[in-house]
Amino acid sequence: MLEKRICSTLFSRIRAGGLSVTYWDGATERYGPEPSLAIRLRSPAVVWAICRNVYLGFGEGYMSGEIEIEGDLAELGRISAANRHVAPLARRLHRYGPHGMRRLGGRLWSSKSGQAANVRHHYDLGNDFYRLWLDRSMTYSCAYFRRPDDTLEQAQEQKVRHILRKLHLQPGMRLLDIGSGWGELVIAAAREHGVRAHGITLSREQLRHTRGRIAAEGLEDMVSVELCHYGDVPGRERFDRVVSVGMYEHVGAGNHPAYMAAVGRLLRQGGVSLLHTITQLRDRPTNAFIERYIFPGGRLPTLEGILGLLPGRDFHAVDYESLRRHYARTLQAWYERFESSRERVAQMYDERFVRMWRMYLRGSFAAFAYGELDLAQVLWTKGLTDSLPMTREYVYREPLALLRPAGAADRGLREAG
Repeated sequence: MLEKRICSTLFSRIRAGGLSVTYWDGATERYGPEPSLAIRLRSPAVVWAICRNVYLGFGEGYMSGEIEIEGDLAELGRISAANRHVAPLARRLHRYGPHGMRRLGGRLWSSKSGQAANVRHHYDLGNDFYRLWLDRSMTYSCAYFRRPDDTLEQAQEQKVRHILRKLHLQPGMRLLDIGSGWGELVIAAAREHGVRAHGITLSREQLRHTRGRIAAEGLEDMVSVELCHYGDVPGRERFDRVVSVGMYEHVGAGNHPAYMAAVGRLLRQGGVSLLHTITQLRDRPTNAFIERYIFPGGRLPTLEGILGLLPGRDFHAVDYESLRRHYARTLQAWYERFESSRERVAQMYDERFVRMWRMYLRGSFAAFAYGELDLAQVLWTKGLTDSLPMTREYVYREPLALLRPAGAADRGLREAG
């Protein structure tokens, strides 16, 4: 059978790790020196879908149940990373498939309304959903693990404080958070550093939650948040610090210069900006499965691309840090929490949704664990300035004492929920 010969041609190229594959006719074959994952293919059609687009075909096959997996999905990432020569062969074999199979075209929604729709596709799934598996603060970005036994809650708190210390905040400064999520960073900046913080988001669910937290903690005079595109913040507004955490990936192909232009317009001369973003090693289109089902319209930047945009705005890079290993550990924690809540997620959505998110979480873990993706924190100043300390010691000092009564944070989180 042609489909089985194609699979054999592909999988026989595996040189590290391996697969045990059971076909639709019940026959089982082992490929590679050390099979560590068992896969069942339930129909020949799924083979052509994989050849057409490895990521999308496999993801959709797993979601529908046409592909079953025994073992950890993250093993796919490890095997793929160790056998990168196999995927291009799958694309070449597609020409032998049935006629009339269309090629997948990515959606490039670069308008402001399109960007808002893309953001809401993911982040407006509902606060109840994210509350099931994120930490108490609803921080949905790479955490910062200082010790082997840190909990996710500790690591997310450490991440926020790590960023705020890098920004070298002083009381009375104005801070803009572009893509402020569920509000943890702007609230922490105000209560712990005495700055006036403003957040913008395109997610209505995030806006509702953040405003609830601000009111619960009595920070209306210090913190504000609005539904706003970064390009629409009034030009008369000027901030001492501009930060963005986990948002730059979503601005879309071709829009990274527009983001930098907005930062240049809004940041005071001598001000400081920090960008916390996923990066990829080489500029290439988004994984088709992620594009269609998880983050439509996004485009991961490269570190080279970020740094290349700085000089034209008189931005001067002063610090870079890779948090790749931290993100792998964060994703592991999210996955474990997600799986412990999978029955509730299935009730909220359905089993197909559960399988889709499992594929996303485990695939993302593998991408960071095995080097396909990285997490960059880049710090720069607008114009030359000597206002930052000359060494990085200031970043690693012990956290400042909280400027609020003990227990206020947890109370605010409960009331905002």
